[in-house]
Amino acid sequence: MTDPKDSISIENVVASTGIGQELDLQSVAMDLEGADYDPENFPGLVYRTQNPKSAALIFRSGKIVCTGANSTEAVHGSLNVVFDKLRELQIQVEEDPEIIVQNIVSSADLGRNLNLNAIAIGLGLENIEYEPEQFPGLVYRIDEPEVVALLFGSGKLVVTGGKQIEDAKQAVDVIVKRLEDLGLLE
Repeated sequence: MTDPKDSISIENVVASTGIGQELDLQSVAMDLEGADYDPENFPGLVYRTQNPKSAALIFRSGKIVCTGANSTEAVHGSLNVVFDKLRELQIQVEEDPEIIVQNIVSSADLGRNLNLNAIAIGLGLENIEYEPEQFPGLVYRIDEPEVVALLFGSGKLVVTGGKQIEDAKQAVDVIVKRLEDLGLLE
């Protein structure tokens, strides 16, 4: 049997940063080629980078949220592109603004089908949400690492809430051990 940790794939990294000053988003939107700004629908300006691929949500406060990157390196790369674009517009951006990873969403595959009803009963209701009429996945809140895992009958799972890829690896280990202990991972 292959190790389910080998199947872990980062789907999305969300990180935040800031440039420490307020911005006139209307003016930035006019000068920043490719920027989307529609304050009626969303309070921030959306700027998509292509290499690495992500979207930066730039707010009037100077706060920036980067989403859609597939690694922490890609987050740093794409935010550096954003910082450089802002500098080109004569906007003061310090040399190396702090970038904080808020959430890493990753997927993995346990390599076999799961009986979600049995798992919901076995893991106990205090850490589980399972309403198959509402959503096909079982929601499992793990304390250590502090993440949420979505388990599907196909054996696929999504781990969200981690701050580093190690959190996903640790979560997969916790899930495999708990399911093996319950005799639900044959």
